[in-house]
Amino acid sequence: MKYLHLIWAALFRRKTRTFLTLVSIVTAFLLFGMLDSVRTAFESGSRSVAGVDRLVTASRYSIIQPVPEALRARIAAIPGVRAVAWANWFGGIYQDPKNFVFSYAVSPNYLDVYPEIRLTPAQRKAFDDTRTGVVIGPVLAKRYGWKVGDKIPLQSTIFPQKNGDKTWPFDIVGIYSVAKGAANGIDQLFLLHWKYFDEANAYTRHSVGWYIDQLQDPSQADRVARAIDAISANSDHETRTQTEQAFQASFAKQLGDIGLIVGAIMGAVFFTLILLTGNTMAQAVRERTSELAVLKTIGFSSTSVLAMVLTESVLLLLLGGIVGLGLATVLAPGVSKGSGGMVNLPPVGAGNWALGIGLMLLIGLLVGALPAWRAMRLNIVDALAGR
Repeated sequence: MKYLHLIWAALFRRKTRTFLTLVSIVTAFLLFGMLDSVRTAFESGSRSVAGVDRLVTASRYSIIQPVPEALRARIAAIPGVRAVAWANWFGGIYQDPKNFVFSYAVSPNYLDVYPEIRLTPAQRKAFDDTRTGVVIGPVLAKRYGWKVGDKIPLQSTIFPQKNGDKTWPFDIVGIYSVAKGAANGIDQLFLLHWKYFDEANAYTRHSVGWYIDQLQDPSQADRVARAIDAISANSDHETRTQTEQAFQASFAKQLGDIGLIVGAIMGAVFFTLILLTGNTMAQAVRERTSELAVLKTIGFSSTSVLAMVLTESVLLLLLGGIVGLGLATVLAPGVSKGSGGMVNLPPVGAGNWALGIGLMLLIGLLVGALPAWRAMRLNIVDALAGR
């Protein structure tokens, strides 16, 4: 653009004001990039291609309400069901309440219906033969420096043992690997024996948290789900059967609606940003009223003046926004690495950049529209006379 040097000079006419405004824009789009990565991380489990042949059956009323163990045989008898596994949430912490561990008590055949969790034959046999044995994900092992043969005391935030002790002893007998395409977070699980948990815990007996129903044909999922839920209809333990992806999404929402939370935060941030940048542009144009009048006097059209002010506004947003998203792109992998895998943020990708640049352009046009309109309608005589 042949007038770019004029726009650039106008943009940095008040360097301190422009710098502070740019810092605000950088911060806003840094937050946008990081928070959008958090939203994507929570939703990635529901987008995984793994598990298309699995349904999950849990209580219709609450994910924390157990269902009877006796349902297992009846679910397995439904045509179209290949295998039935089950699991319970354990709620473990290691040494300190901040060291939360994604721990589950699982059935003997749980690993058979999760082929994306890969264990060597020797470690699988050790797991099957050891009552207090556990297998853990590679990310979890790296975080705490655990290795095969370690004895790990894990506290349960929900289930004490029958003797009242909340600390459960476990023996690490295997560290599994994860197949490509598995759901986000599956590489940091702590899997213990359901039978050990069922016999030793003080609260529940012969009940499970949820069933995993492996299908012979994924296209029959709706029919099988209806048949499973019909078993316990009108009972005190009615169930809800859904795809594994939908179950994982509902499980994540126990922490809150991440999409809504992220949207609300970003809405507040961008609303504040609009007010701030709008005020900056209004002041910048107001200070240059006589200069704009001179431009019109020497032959610049009203349309050219309008375009120059709008371009200045968009350029301001683009400069700050690109720097902010660039910082988010660099920092997101660092956050994941620094947390030892506890916070596993996906990289800021092309989709995030496309949405971010779209927001920069939209906000730039929005905050520049009114000042640009006033500059276009500027009366030369009044402006030069200071009226």
